[in-house]
Amino acid sequence: MFQQSALQGASFLIYSKIGSMPIDPLLHYINQHHKHLNTPLLSSATSSKIHTLLKMAKQLVLFSLLIMLLAVGINAGGIAIYWGQNGGEGTLADTCSTGNYDFINLAFLATFGNGQTPMINLAGHCDPYSNGCTNLTTDIKSCQAKGIKVMLTLGGAAGSYYLTSAADAKQIATYLWNNFLGGKSPTRPLGEAVLDGIDFDIEGGTTQHWDDLARYLSEYSSQGKKVYLTAAPQCPFPDAYIGTALKTGLFDYVWVQFYNNPPCQYSGGITNLEDAWKQWTTEIPATKIFLGLPASPTAAGSGYIPVGDLTSQVLPAIKGTAKYGGVMLWDKYYDDQTGYSSSIKSHV
Repeated sequence: MFQQSALQGASFLIYSKIGSMPIDPLLHYINQHHKHLNTPLLSSATSSKIHTLLKMAKQLVLFSLLIMLLAVGINAGGIAIYWGQNGGEGTLADTCSTGNYDFINLAFLATFGNGQTPMINLAGHCDPYSNGCTNLTTDIKSCQAKGIKVMLTLGGAAGSYYLTSAADAKQIATYLWNNFLGGKSPTRPLGEAVLDGIDFDIEGGTTQHWDDLARYLSEYSSQGKKVYLTAAPQCPFPDAYIGTALKTGLFDYVWVQFYNNPPCQYSGGITNLEDAWKQWTTEIPATKIFLGLPASPTAAGSGYIPVGDLTSQVLPAIKGTAKYGGVMLWDKYYDDQTGYSSSIKSHV
């Protein structure tokens, strides 16, 4: 899912070259350069032994390079970014063209559930009331053509959303499928583009039925294109709103918000963050866990990590975990101000 590093590419090239090297010509070369002797330097028996030793050495080198390839691949991470809450952050197509991001979370579907008419809010980018957001279809397809997954984020810190029952959750799942995913509807807010999945950024409303919504959405994966499920819980464990949903094992990627939460965020020392990271990566059955951060000191009330601290202290401490997926940033507007993603990309 992430771009191959230069080291991984170089290792693969060496691996390929060594793997195709024949051993017999080397033995022939040794004998030919001693043809002035009455007998070859290497007897048949000796040649056989050296042949075996060279073959074993070659296999050892190949094995070592293979381990290096796997290690580099496992530790490679990606960057997820939130887009949609500031008209000054550039277009969606421009965001994807930077080459910095592997996931784009469209923020937010801020109104839904409890009988409300669902409504998307993309701030200054487009007006959903006049179907003005349908022109994002081209941008979404452009992003996906680059291998970037585009998600629709539910909720946010400010919004009107609430699930009253499992039936309500099912109704919302059906709406999301028909209007943003692989279903059909004459009133698709973002046009005909089929998003890759749904992101849960639930910070209010109710603590119930988010697990039901995850199950109903997951069931749609059987109808063709996989529906990815992602989430942005707060770092205090378990998350107050979607803790139960995250235990279902249905979420592919979880970008934990290690900001605005002093007990578990970085604050000059790594201990609190590292302890929380270990708990999230060991107790949540997600495919990958991401380190969620503000992209600038003004993007959140607290929790910003200077680039130098992130690359020299924090990432080295967490990248060795099997579920490490990368870094999530809030948000594209603030990333534009600081160039944070460009500064950390080679380290993620």
